[in-house]
Amino acid sequence: PGWRWSEDVKPTAKTDSCQIPHLNIHISGRLGVKMDNGTEAEFGPGDIGLILPGHDAWVIGDKPVVIIEQTPA
Repeated sequence: PGWRWSEDVKPTAKTDSCQIPHLNIHISGRLGVKMDNGTEAEFGPGDIGLILPGHDAWVIGDKPVVIIEQTPA
């Protein structure tokens, strides 16, 4: 809870947004995502999400987000 890519990773990544693609199976919690083009999505338990490069992401609510991730090659 409280995690946000743009606050917690951006200073280390030194990019304006996450530039890594993610293929996620969401187990628990809710994840918000905003793409650089302004589109937004929300993922929760049972969702499969393909998040392309150029995004910010954050935990929604007070439950930890648990995912199984495969970074596409």
